[in-house]
Amino acid sequence: MTEKVDFCSRPLILGSTSRYRQDLLKRLGLPFSVEAPGVDETPLPNEAPAALAQRLALAKARAVAARHPEAVVIGSDQVADLHGLALGKPGSHERAVAQLRQMRGQTVQFQTALAVVCQATGMERGDLAVVNVVFRELSDAEIERYLRIEQPYDCAGSAKSEGLGIALLDRIDNDDPTALVGLPLIRTARLLREAGMVLP
Repeated sequence: MTEKVDFCSRPLILGSTSRYRQDLLKRLGLPFSVEAPGVDETPLPNEAPAALAQRLALAKARAVAARHPEAVVIGSDQVADLHGLALGKPGSHERAVAQLRQMRGQTVQFQTALAVVCQATGMERGDLAVVNVVFRELSDAEIERYLRIEQPYDCAGSAKSEGLGIALLDRIDNDDPTALVGLPLIRTARLLREAGMVLP
């Protein structure tokens, strides 16, 4: 059984440079630092979107934990799953247009994987939050207007539900409202408590 310790006694590191995940983690009120994991995010041949997200979340946490064995490290990854097709961060306007055209009128599963690793205690835990998102039948003009305003080129699926992207959607079905933004805090809090962190 993991002994509860003062939350400052073991460093907490977020293995991600995503500003969205940093903002979410701040909500838990724990001091943490940020480190880029430096992991190759290329999908494996025929790798399912959920498997890709889970593999990368764990790889990110392990990579940072290897450099900081005494720390508790969080890794996370999100993949938009369109009927088995993995859609990652578009990176450009043209790819974002193509993604939104593919997703209009469709139900897309956003697979957000989480891993918490601490080498010193031997802890290695993972979880997966699945969010079903129903996109409206978007016109090309709506897609262009949205992308020019919000420029969500660093977001899996080319839409920010916490911003103007909410106007692209008909429905969101999930059990953790933070999962779609990139870090499922309900699951994160549970795994951090398992790691010995003290949360309310």
